[in-house]
Formats: sequence, C-alpha cells, structure tokens
Amino acid sequence: MEVVVDGTAQPLAALAAGWHAARLPGRDGQDYAYRLDGGPPRPDPASWRQPEGVHGPSRLVDPAGLPGAGDRNPFRPAPLSAAVYYELHVGTFTPEGTLDAAAQHLGPLADLGVTHVELQPLNAFNGPHGWGYDGVGWYAVHEPYGGPAALARFVDAAHGLGLAVVVDAVYNHLGPSGNYLGEFGPYQTEAYATPWGPAINLDGPDCDPVRAFLVGSALHWLADLRVDALRLDAVHGLVDTSPVHVLAELADAVATAGAALGRPLALIAESDRNDPRTVAPVAGHGLGMDAQWADDLHHAIHVAVTGEHDGYYADHRGLPDVARAYRNGFSYDGRRSPSRRRRIGAPLPDDVPGWRLVGCTQNHDQIGNRAAGDRLTTLVDADLVRVAVVLLCAAPHAPLLFMGEEYGETAPFQFFTSHPEPELAEAVRQGRAREFAAFAAFAGGVPDPQDPATLAASTLDRSRADTPEGRARRALWRDLLAARREYFAGAAFTDGCREDSRRQRSGRYPDARIR
Repeated sequence: MEVVVDGTAQPLAALAAGWHAARLPGRDGQDYAYRLDGGPPRPDPASWRQPEGVHGPSRLVDPAGLPGAGDRNPFRPAPLSAAVYYELHVGTFTPEGTLDAAAQHLGPLADLGVTHVELQPLNAFNGPHGWGYDGVGWYAVHEPYGGPAALARFVDAAHGLGLAVVVDAVYNHLGPSGNYLGEFGPYQTEAYATPWGPAINLDGPDCDPVRAFLVGSALHWLADLRVDALRLDAVHGLVDTSPVHVLAELADAVATAGAALGRPLALIAESDRNDPRTVAPVAGHGLGMDAQWADDLHHAIHVAVTGEHDGYYADHRGLPDVARAYRNGFSYDGRRSPSRRRRIGAPLPDDVPGWRLVGCTQNHDQIGNRAAGDRLTTLVDADLVRVAVVLLCAAPHAPLLFMGEEYGETAPFQFFTSHPEPELAEAVRQGRAREFAAFAAFAGGVPDPQDPATLAASTLDRSRADTPEGRARRALWRDLLAARREYFAGAAFTDGCREDSRRQRSGRYPDARIR
C-alpha cells in the first residue's frame, strides 16, 4: 500500500493483521489517495471530504478549523421524551439544495414546536443528487450539500435556536458506485443478502475491523461533527450472529462518548421487526437503542383516512389499529400479517414509554416509495388530512413531520438519482419501472429517476405556506404540539407507561383553542 500526496507516492509499512501505516506531514485542504498493489488511486474509506466526488481524491480537514470546534459549552437538546421530529432532505428542502440554505428556514420550525431536525443521509454518494441511501463515504459530508464546514454551520444555527440535529446513517449496505471497500478488506460478505446487495461483514472472518469502522463512523458524526443523534436506517439489514450485536456495541460506545463529551447522544433505529429488544437496554440483553421508528401507527392512520388496502396496507384496519397502536405501541405485536404470511412482532412491555416509538403520517419512505411520490394532501381532502394530524398528535408516540407537511405541501417527493454512469443510470431507471409495472395506473408513467425534472418536482414550493389554507394548517400543528406539551405531559410522554396515557385521556382537558 502507498499513499499518494501532492503527486508523490509514499509507501506504508506493513503491520500485523493486515494493517499498513505511515506518518507524514499534512495540512488542511491537502488532497491524498491510496494505491493498492500498484493499482489506480483510491479515496480514503474514512475520508471527511470528497470534493471531486466519490471516485476522486480525498481532502484533509483540520477539525480545529470547523465552525464551533472547541466549544466549551456543549448544547443540551430537549429530551427524547419531549421530542418532536422534522425530517428533511437537504437537496430538495430549498431550491439551492445546500445545508447553508436549509439553515435559513430553521426559525419557523422552532416556532412550530419542533425539537429535533432529522436530515436524510448526508454521507458522500455517487452523483450530485439523490436520496443518499446509496452512500459509500461513511465519514464524508456530501460535497454538493456544502461538505463538513457547511454541516458545522448548520449545527451551530440549529443549536442556536434550541434545535437538536439528527443525521440519517446507513450502515446496512453500500451503494453500487464508488464503493472501493472490497479492495481494502472483507468489508462485505456474500453469506447474507439484503434487498440492496451484499451485507456488511459483521460476524465473519476479519469482521472486527469492519465493526470498528462502522462504530467509528457513528462516533465521527456525533463527536467530530457535533450532531446530537443518529437515525439508523433499516437495522434489520445488519445481520449479526455475534454474541454482542453490533448495535449493542454501538450503543455502549455512544453512551461512553456522550459521558466524555458532557452531552446526551442518542440512537434511533428504523426496523420492520416490531421487536421490543430494539429499545431494551444492553444490560437486559437488548440492543440499547434510545428510540425506534414505528410504522404501524402510520399504516393504520393512512388506511383510516385514505381507505387504501394495497400492499402492506392490506394488513391494517384503520381506526381499530390506530387504537391498538395507542395501547400497545405496535399494532402487530405477534399477530399474523396477511401480506407477509407470518406472525410479526412481539408485545412491547408496559413500562416502555410511548416516546420511544416515533410515529408519523408521512415520511420519506411512505411518500417516496409510492410510484408517483404523492403526499397525503393530494390523496384525501383537507378535512381528512386534519383528522390524520390529530390522530398523530394525540398518540403516545413521538410525532415526526416530513418537510412541508406543516403547511400542506402538495409537491410530490419522488425517487431521484443522478448516476453519471450510463449503464447504472439505465439499470436504476428500468428497476424503478419494473417495481410498479403491476400498477396499471402507473404503467409506463413512473417518473424517471434520472430526469432532472423529477428532482425539480420534488423540491418544496413553499408558496402554499402563505395561503390561508397553509397558515391554518400550520396553526393546527402548532396548537396540537402545544397541547401535547401542556396537557399531555403525563407518564406516557415522559417517563411512565402507555397504560397511564389511557387513564389520562379518559379525563377531561381544558380547551386548547385548536383550530
């Protein structure tokens, strides 16, 4: 192995267990790359910055030069027991599609009652535009969004308004282009398959450095880049038969880092298993996650207001399952799923508070994985949208809004990519069309992911925010979120159990002037 700096290749000394090392002088902004066995230059798998994209050289970043570095007064976010999440995609949140532009719109979110701003993946991925779930640079901030300095400025702006920052981290797979990890070691395995390709090697030969690479990435975002929490994408794709699951290892490492930094750090998992062990403490043989997304509530509310029963919506009965999710956290807690043809989930213990489950009426998956990316505002009339909002805000779950939902955005959120490789671009285009070929309404009409018009159509308009309807929708959200804080501050939303919330809601509450 060699490292190429300023056009000169420097050899790395071979150490034990496959490691190679050299110590060389460096400077902020200096480009470098690795060369393996005389092959072409490769970017650093742990690069902080990829200014020329995922195939280009890496660039050194001096942590001390980032905005906010060395801050001796660490930000303390609102506790997750009082969390209100707001999910946004940096590339479509503003026409500019940058972190600096997004930071200009944080004030209204704080005024609304949001406490945690959740950013869809920021890690470096192929092409300038995309959802970010096919990233290959687990340590680098996507350059078109502004790189690590822009993220540091965004975090400063959010913290100044009392908003915590959550970053969506994808550790269950790697994207199809720019993934050079296989040349550096056995980072992936063919022993297991995921819907997105080979799994990460978490329990096979030489897996220890792979696990350390994953944990190191998470700590980098939390400690070096000062975000407050990570949302871990599809953790059911982290196949690990080790005695200590990688998530439990990560939970312990994050708890240790939080104690050292003097500020709380959190991990929020996405899982489709409805497994109570996800949020059970590591000491109790759980995975130690602080919270998890709970799709059952979304599905039940969606069926209740739309009447749809296609796909996984066939499993849900509307309002009866909304009530079951209120009581049990999961509506599928050991029941048989007709769409999956097996039992799903297990009962959530009564002492698990509702805030450990994140619920929503819309999120990037539930909108963007529809063929046309249509939002609830275009599926049902305004009265039924208001019903959905009330059902979410009255739930013991921590509520999550998807960008634009606060004023009733009608622009879709469609699946888009910008792969520069023609063959890969065509494969993605055809794959998306095949996915929805069975739906007659969309046969031949699925938006082309590679068409710039698909990205443009998915960008927030915001003109609706200044209409009477938009202002009324925002007032509804603001009033309901205030009502949660003022009147529903009992055990279900702080440190107690969902049973308390049932007793609490059996009483009468003052008029919250909800519009």
